[in-house]
Amino acid sequence: MNYKTFKIAGLAVAAVLSFGSCTKNFESINKNPYGSTDQDLQADFAIVAAQLQQAQRSIYLYQPVPSFQLQQNLLGDVFSGYMMSATPFAGNSNNLNYNLLDGWTSSSFTIAYANVMNPLYNAGAFSKQKNLPDALAMSEILRVEAMHRVSDIFGPIIYTKYNVANTEGGVDFDAQKDAYYAFFADLKDAIALLTPYAGKPGSTLFAKADLVYGGSYTKWLKFANTLRLRLALRIVKIDPAKAKTEGEAALADPAGLLSDVSDNFNVNIGSTTHPLNTINNSWDDIRMGAPASSILGGYKDPRLAAYYLPATDAKVAGQYIGIRNGIDIDAKERYVGYSKLATFPSQIQLMTAAEAWFLKAEAALRGWAGAGSAQTNYQTGIQTSFNQYGLGDATSYINNSTNTPAPYTDPKAITAGANDVKAGDPHLSTVTIKWDAAASFERSLERIITQKWIAMYPEGEEAWSEFRRTGYPKLFPVVINNSGGKISTEDFVRRATFPSNEYQTNEAAVQRAISTLSVQKDVGGTHLWWDPVQ
Repeated sequence: MNYKTFKIAGLAVAAVLSFGSCTKNFESINKNPYGSTDQDLQADFAIVAAQLQQAQRSIYLYQPVPSFQLQQNLLGDVFSGYMMSATPFAGNSNNLNYNLLDGWTSSSFTIAYANVMNPLYNAGAFSKQKNLPDALAMSEILRVEAMHRVSDIFGPIIYTKYNVANTEGGVDFDAQKDAYYAFFADLKDAIALLTPYAGKPGSTLFAKADLVYGGSYTKWLKFANTLRLRLALRIVKIDPAKAKTEGEAALADPAGLLSDVSDNFNVNIGSTTHPLNTINNSWDDIRMGAPASSILGGYKDPRLAAYYLPATDAKVAGQYIGIRNGIDIDAKERYVGYSKLATFPSQIQLMTAAEAWFLKAEAALRGWAGAGSAQTNYQTGIQTSFNQYGLGDATSYINNSTNTPAPYTDPKAITAGANDVKAGDPHLSTVTIKWDAAASFERSLERIITQKWIAMYPEGEEAWSEFRRTGYPKLFPVVINNSGGKISTEDFVRRATFPSNEYQTNEAAVQRAISTLSVQKDVGGTHLWWDPVQ
C-alpha cells in the first residue's frame, strides 16, 4: 500500500476498528471521564489509551532502534552539534557531510504519520464523539509536540488536512505558517479543555494513557503552556506580533510553565534500554560532537562528565573529545575511541524545566509581559539543569566570567590540522557564562541560547531548530560538503528534503508545498518560514 493510500484508506480502516470496539451499551456511560468505571474503561477505552501511548512512544521512536537512528540520531542529534558518528556510512557521503540520503531523512516524515498522526487522529475523533475532553486535550498536545518537530525539519507538512483527500486523490500540505497557526489553535483549545480539571486526580483513562506524568492534569497544562512559549519564540523573527501574543498568553496562564525537574517531559519506556545506549555502546555508531567538547570543556562544565565519557584512544586517552561534523573518515576505527555518550536511563526526554526557564529568559529579554527578569530566569535555568543531574549549587559556575569555549584540535585527522578550530576562528564563541546586564541584546541572546543548548542535551531536534533560528551556540561548519552546491557550508543545513515516496504518490501536493518555501526549492539549503534569510 503506498503512503498516500495509507493516509486516506488506512486511517479509515483504523477508525472503524477503534470505534467498532465500543460495547453496545456505551451510551449508558456518563460522558464525564469521572463518571466512567474501571470496567467500562477497560472494555471501551483501552484502545484510546493505547493510541495515546503509541504516539508518546513514537515522537522519538525508541524501538526499533534502526528507525530511531534515522528519525533522530543521524539528523537532529548530529546537526545540533551534540553528536557525530565515527562510521563512514555510504562511503562517507551521507547526511553528516550534507549529502542528504532519502532513505535516512524520509524516516522522520513517515514515522510521524504512521506512528503518531494515525493513532492521534483516531484517539481525537473518538474523544470528540464520546465527549472525553481530557483525552482530546492530550491528543491535541501530543499532535503539536510531534508535528512541530516534523515541520521544523521539512517546513510544510500535512496537518489540518490530514485524512482529507483533495481532488487529485492526494493530501494537501499546510504551508509552515499555517501549520504553526494551527499548532497555536490546538494548544489554546487543549489548555481550555484541561483547565477545569487542574488540581483534580486524572481520570482512569487519562492516567492509563499518560506515560509522562501519571495522569496529572496540572503538569500537562504546564507542558502545554511551555510548548506554546517554545513555538512563540520560534516564530519571533518572522511574525513578532503573533509570537508576542502567543508567548504572553502562555506566560499569563495560571497553570504556569515547567519549573522544576519533576516537571520534565520524559516519556517512560519501561525496561527498554534507551536507543542511544544501543547506538553508542553496541553498535559504536555515535560519539560526542566536537562543539560539545569545545563548549562544555572550555566552560569546565560539570555536566560534561554527566553527558559523555573520557576517550579511550591512545592519542587522546582520558580527555573529553568529540568528532567534528562532515570530516574525512576512512574507517570507524579512526574515531571509535573518542568520547562515548554516558548511559541514558529508560526514558525519552522531550522537554525540561531548565528549557522553560531559558525560554522565559529570552521572553524577558524581548520585553514580553509576565516574563520577569532575564537574569533571574537565566540563572535559574542553569541551576535547574544542575539539579537535574544532581550537581549541587551552581553559584560558582553561574558567576564565572572568564571561561569560554575552547579551541578544538583533532590529532587523528587524516590531513593534519584540517579539522582544527583555532583560537580566533569566527566559529569559536567567546561568550562567557556570567550574566552581563550591560551586554548587547545579541550577546545576551547568545548567552541564553548557549546555556539552553547545554541544558537540552540530548534532544538534538530542538537544539538544531534553535541553532537555525538564532545562530547559537556557534557550531563548526562541515569540512567536506557533499551537497553538490545545494547547502552552503557557512550557512549550514537548514532543512531536510521531502521523501521520494511523497513525490511518487502525492506529487501535485508536494509541488504546491515547495511553492510555499522561501526559494521554492526542495533542497537542504532552503530556509524555513520561521528562519528568514538574514
